[in-house]
Amino acid sequence: MKSFGRDLIDSRETGLAFFVVATFMAASVMFPSFASVSGMLDTLDDTSILMLLAVGQTLVLLTRAIDLSVAANLALTGMIAALVNQAFPDVPVIVLLLMSTAIGACLGALNGAVIWSLGVPSIVVTLGTMAIYRGLVFVVSGGAWVTSNEMTPDFQEIVRVQLLGLSLMSWLAIAAIVLGAIFLRHTVLGRRLYLVGGNPAAASSLGVSTGATQFFAFTVSGAVAGLCGYLWVARFAVAYTDVASGFELQVIAACVIGGVSVAGGVGRIAGVALGCLFLGIIKNALPLLGLSPYWQMAVSGLIITGAVILNARRDRASHGSTLVTRQA
Repeated sequence: MKSFGRDLIDSRETGLAFFVVATFMAASVMFPSFASVSGMLDTLDDTSILMLLAVGQTLVLLTRAIDLSVAANLALTGMIAALVNQAFPDVPVIVLLLMSTAIGACLGALNGAVIWSLGVPSIVVTLGTMAIYRGLVFVVSGGAWVTSNEMTPDFQEIVRVQLLGLSLMSWLAIAAIVLGAIFLRHTVLGRRLYLVGGNPAAASSLGVSTGATQFFAFTVSGAVAGLCGYLWVARFAVAYTDVASGFELQVIAACVIGGVSVAGGVGRIAGVALGCLFLGIIKNALPLLGLSPYWQMAVSGLIITGAVILNARRDRASHGSTLVTRQA
């Protein structure tokens, strides 16, 4: 039975990989520059923040929870990093990176602590903290923007550092995917995430705390969002109240497209990475068609919705096949 379940996941990821390749080939035929080395590197670089956030969100979704506050967390930590850099330009970049990650982890831990201690559904808690964090961006900045001429060169340039042809952001995304996959597959805590999401009663009977496990997942998700806050602001050289507004929906869509179940207990990092690449290709290809930003949003939303529906139908078919096999 375990092998059968693994085969279902593998076949789903294989199908998604073919779909991603087909989408890439279609874009390359229409726009040959899309398939150039620089074009592919740009796509990976543009998708790196989505990949990082999706890895953190995957840990949360596996525990049968959801984090709607990741983009607001990103906006708040990015604004704080920009303001500190503006006021204290001599503070080393590595300190700002660590500070952003630590603040993000505290914001994520707040989500996890409320859910753990009060038993409030995660969607309610994170919807509330999303609004709180967005409001705090305005409070700490006074509604003002921090632009590129107010940021130090080091603050902005670190995200553009190249190593073996890839930017720092791309390497961070690759590292997150590799480490996330190893963590989920080869550590006790990683397997507990699946257990808590797939069968909370069994987890409780084995002495595994659902609240503590979700607290860990939210803390990691928050830390990743905090890191991405610095990366986003440095990459686009601007910090303002509405940074990454609505981006949490793309993060969740990438996870669901990649095969992570919102019901918990199902999903792998490899599928999530493919889901992110699919969205990244769509995002980079649509502007080349000359569509207005509003049509780009509509077409992108339509494609995401279709992919999610197909994934949901495939999940239903997989559960049906599993049930028939068990009955047999």
